[in-house]
Amino acid sequence: MNARTVISIVLVFLSTLWHQATAQITIANLRTELRSNPIGIDVAAPRLSWQLQGSERSIRQEAYRILVASSQEKLELNIGDFWDSGKQFSNNSTNVIYAGRALQSGAAVFWKVKVYTNKGESKWSEPAGWTMGLLHYKDWTGRWIGFDQYFLSDNEQTGQLAARYFRKEFTTTKQIKQATAYVMGLGLYELYIDGKKIGDQVLAPVPTDYTKNIKYNVLDVTKSLSAGKHALGVILGNGRFYAMRQAKPYKVKTFGFPKLQMQLMLTYTDGSTEVIKTDDSWKGTTEGPITANNEYDGESYDARKELTGWANPDFDDKTWMKVAFVQEPGGNYEAQSEGMKVMQDIAPVSIVKKSEGKYILDFGQNFSGWVKMTVAGTRGTAVTLRFAESLTEDGELFTTNLRDAKATDHYILKGGGKETWEPRFTYHGFRYVEVSGYPGVASKSNFVGRFVYDDIPDAGTFVSSNALINQTHQNAWWGIASNYKGIPVDCPQRNERQPWLGDRPISAYGENFLFDNANFYSKWLEDIRLSQKADGALPDVAPAFWRYYSDNISWPGTYLFIADMLYQQTGDLRILERHYPAMKKWMDYMQARYTGAGGIITKDSYGDWCFPPATVEAGRGKIADKKYPSTLIATSYYYHLLQTMTRFSALVGNWQDQTDFLSRAAQMKADFNTEFYH
Repeated sequence: MNARTVISIVLVFLSTLWHQATAQITIANLRTELRSNPIGIDVAAPRLSWQLQGSERSIRQEAYRILVASSQEKLELNIGDFWDSGKQFSNNSTNVIYAGRALQSGAAVFWKVKVYTNKGESKWSEPAGWTMGLLHYKDWTGRWIGFDQYFLSDNEQTGQLAARYFRKEFTTTKQIKQATAYVMGLGLYELYIDGKKIGDQVLAPVPTDYTKNIKYNVLDVTKSLSAGKHALGVILGNGRFYAMRQAKPYKVKTFGFPKLQMQLMLTYTDGSTEVIKTDDSWKGTTEGPITANNEYDGESYDARKELTGWANPDFDDKTWMKVAFVQEPGGNYEAQSEGMKVMQDIAPVSIVKKSEGKYILDFGQNFSGWVKMTVAGTRGTAVTLRFAESLTEDGELFTTNLRDAKATDHYILKGGGKETWEPRFTYHGFRYVEVSGYPGVASKSNFVGRFVYDDIPDAGTFVSSNALINQTHQNAWWGIASNYKGIPVDCPQRNERQPWLGDRPISAYGENFLFDNANFYSKWLEDIRLSQKADGALPDVAPAFWRYYSDNISWPGTYLFIADMLYQQTGDLRILERHYPAMKKWMDYMQARYTGAGGIITKDSYGDWCFPPATVEAGRGKIADKKYPSTLIATSYYYHLLQTMTRFSALVGNWQDQTDFLSRAAQMKADFNTEFYH
């Protein structure tokens, strides 16, 4: 065999190996803004991410190429008319920032990526995509509508409003290519087209300070429409917009009566477009079956008042009122990322009959959400469901910890057969449910627990050989998930449910190993930033539904802890760049206002709160929530935050600030040691 033949065989062999390696490298889980094929994002330069997969070990990305196109057809032809990144020598596969043409409102975007590794080159990934939301205020062509008044169906004294129902009929004569609904229904809404609920989101939109920002939902409704007559229907609940308690206006922030703005964007196959929007051609009523709804107190539903066919065409709405134009809430309009869904159905583990028509359900697990009930009985029969986390010694509901939250749902039967009902605009934290007034014999199969939290996938799991540790982990998982309600609330059961900053600075790090919650906490950072006062003060609760601006270190300092967690876990520098000015402003505000003699930070509100007593006897009779403010805690926290800001300033390239924070940290360390270790 001559040398040329040997060389040819070797080259063929090496080529075969190279192609085998290439075939083994694939790209999966393409995400835009950390979501899979999101609809309606409003980030001008979205972050793109992907994952490498392969059968070999130690595959390392060395370069990538991204194509972003305006159509699926162009992408298939490898034409990146929006963006062709070219071959970029980088090992980064997360949060790669789009750097192509400016994207317009409503644009459909398609993308794919290929990578070059130490084991060969991959094929192009399967295509992914996203659509843009409405990027400008003027893109919203409708107007805010509602009823800014009380009606006979409302109870002004108790703060209970009946749900608002709105409807609009329209006719399309052309074949529809694309139909997209953009909805802002405050406080909460459900959208219907031709009598069918659109989407699987619940308790939408997520709560914000509506004077600062308002989240809108984008829904693809193409499959729900065709040429012909149609009807839009929207139900509005109170949510956080019409506050659950309003007796203390100096403390509780409320925003007014429920209101709606939406538009349905229609694109026809001939290229023409049409917009169906909220205007004074809509009609509304408060005389529907949802007679009251309140996050603390529950929902009341009178099935005898059901408006059969109200969201269908040709419904007789002569008795309905013409809607009124109402004031805008004031906040900027922003696309919502994740929202809440029914994430799991839970069957009760037992049902105990306490007396005639009264039962105690045990779901075997504490969680947040509501109960879906099936019942049959005489018209006008009233069934009451009360919720609690535990029982008394005699097997009744223990509700003392709920304070004045009623945590009760009411249902009145319409009669005539089997009825299935679940609430729309409330949730409860519970394991046990007392059912009273139930006609006939109730069984476990008549009830289903609906576990509701933000649509966040699990990021990790944990199992050990120790049963106690495993149970502790499970308890933590259920507690964390139950408190994801568009904001991280402190509890899901009593008359509080507030996004206290002090509950999250350390736990958020652990949560991120269990839940893919980067978008969730990024949204909360925005809530905190938008709640900052002009002088730099930050609240203890954000959004500031309760006006608690107590000027302490440990609670508002969570702002920096969460930003640090997100950067450490995602490597996304934009988080720090966006929030750095507000964090610095707060740090300067606190030091200027509360530095006492000897350089010690003098202001602390909560301190070592709920610390465990040394013994059971030592804690007996003590108030569990007693606060222990401490200059030691305030100063040590502030020193830690100075060190954090030193890192942040370097990461964002502000070297002058880094020098300043280093100097301040060194001085505070010396002052701390002088004060507490002299």
